[in-house]
Amino acid sequence: MTDFVVVTTIFQPSEALKKLACCENLRLVIVGDKKTPSNWHIEGAKAQVDFLCCDKKAGYKIENVLPYNHYCRKMIGYIYAKKNGAELIYETDDDNYPKDNFYTPDFNKEILFSPEDKGFVNIYKYYTDQDIWARGFPLDLITDEKNVLCESELIKDNKKIGVYQGLVDNEPDVDAIYRLVSNQKCNFKQKEPVALSRGTICPYNSQNTFTVKEMFPLLYLPCTVTFRFTDILRGLIAQPLMWSEGYHLAFTTSTAIQERNIHDYMKDFKSEIPVYLHAKDVVEIAASSIRKDLSLNDNILNVYNALLEAKIVEEEEIKILEAYLSDIS
Repeated sequence: MTDFVVVTTIFQPSEALKKLACCENLRLVIVGDKKTPSNWHIEGAKAQVDFLCCDKKAGYKIENVLPYNHYCRKMIGYIYAKKNGAELIYETDDDNYPKDNFYTPDFNKEILFSPEDKGFVNIYKYYTDQDIWARGFPLDLITDEKNVLCESELIKDNKKIGVYQGLVDNEPDVDAIYRLVSNQKCNFKQKEPVALSRGTICPYNSQNTFTVKEMFPLLYLPCTVTFRFTDILRGLIAQPLMWSEGYHLAFTTSTAIQERNIHDYMKDFKSEIPVYLHAKDVVEIAASSIRKDLSLNDNILNVYNALLEAKIVEEEEIKILEAYLSDIS
């Protein structure tokens, strides 16, 4: 089976993307934006590379409502992959280099599971002794040792996995506060994958992430929130929705290395303020908005309407979401 890889970029092919393009079993979908060079091309690629230029529309409903110069244009790639037969979508960024141990996780394999109902857990602390936390982890829980998974409490199980998040070495995904006060690089320990049971949650991002076909609707990236909130909001919403469908989030040890593009950390901090303020609220809103008698798509709409009522997203969000769900379905 060919794995579809979806990336959006405004730059010429990075060394990281060139390395991915050396893999024959990948189909690399590059989503362009206004700033992306119109002649984007990887010379000598072994993978199939499809460049989706923003000037050429494919006839998707979402193309009529998506903003330009925005990370959320990546969703065009998800829809393209689905319509071209994708059973699994891998997404990453143009500054993430696949390591030599990079692999596609086995979604049917029995793996370690956390206990249920632990609330937020800091998955980084399971894979390192370093004081570090994932972007989106509630700030008031960082020093609470109860939010660290212990190996003794993990039990092997074969419950369904909807999303696998691979960790990233060197410059993993952390928030601006970590960058401003510490900014220590991190290389995670090589340990077995671990999945989170119902009621146990950890933020995840869109940088080294596999999603199965049944959960493609959960790939929706919120468009009316800040850039540093969009994929974190998506991941916090996705977990209660996955539980309602009998699926779970799992993590693997690092399979990529990030050589981070230049960032303004104070600008990132301002963009992350909604993350710091709303992470816990988002999970509670999502969990309380889900109904057992509704489809996944209808429950997603319920969650976003509740987020609109809580003023976490804007009214325009619902129109874009409806277009995405129509296209991806």
